[in-house]
Amino acid sequence: MNRQRLILFVLVILFGVAALWSYSAIPRLKTVSTLTSKPTQSAKPVGVATADNPARVADNGTKLNISLLDGEPVVFKGYRRNIFKPVFVDEQKLVKQKAVALKPPPKFVPAPAPVQPVFVPPVTAPLAHFTFLGFLKNGPVKTIFLAKDRDILLVKKGDMVAVRYMATEISDQALTLTVTDTGDEIVIPLLENRPLSTAK
Repeated sequence: MNRQRLILFVLVILFGVAALWSYSAIPRLKTVSTLTSKPTQSAKPVGVATADNPARVADNGTKLNISLLDGEPVVFKGYRRNIFKPVFVDEQKLVKQKAVALKPPPKFVPAPAPVQPVFVPPVTAPLAHFTFLGFLKNGPVKTIFLAKDRDILLVKKGDMVAVRYMATEISDQALTLTVTDTGDEIVIPLLENRPLSTAK
């Protein structure tokens, strides 16, 4: 109980101090012994031209001088320099950019049409119709058996095969043919029951 009374007493004292401080902070009216200007005299507005002094009175910047709007509007005479231009400019780079901008675009040149490869039939294409069946050796003379469709052709050295090929050499492993119109020499391995082909 004593504690509550102590807190209440402290609060009452604080309230009294606050009331005295607020009363002392209230502004008071003050009086002067003499007036600087007569009550009937009106103060001259600052910044307005008078009859005695036609020049405008300088103000402190707190007044809006509307009389400035009475004059003729100033016509814009153009700019002298670009204020947005960067301070440091690479002149050579600028000249190159202008030259590129003025250069006409390159003329359109259509791409050449792709060249279609010309199929050249291999020299040995007609020989693929012949199938090697075997050979017969009679002394130094060798004869090979070639089958085409249902026909069997006997070929010895010096015989013609498929009109334009002449057998120039016959061995146990290969047949050498010479193309009569070009003089090319073809060596064909002899594989039993396989068509004549240069591929091994």
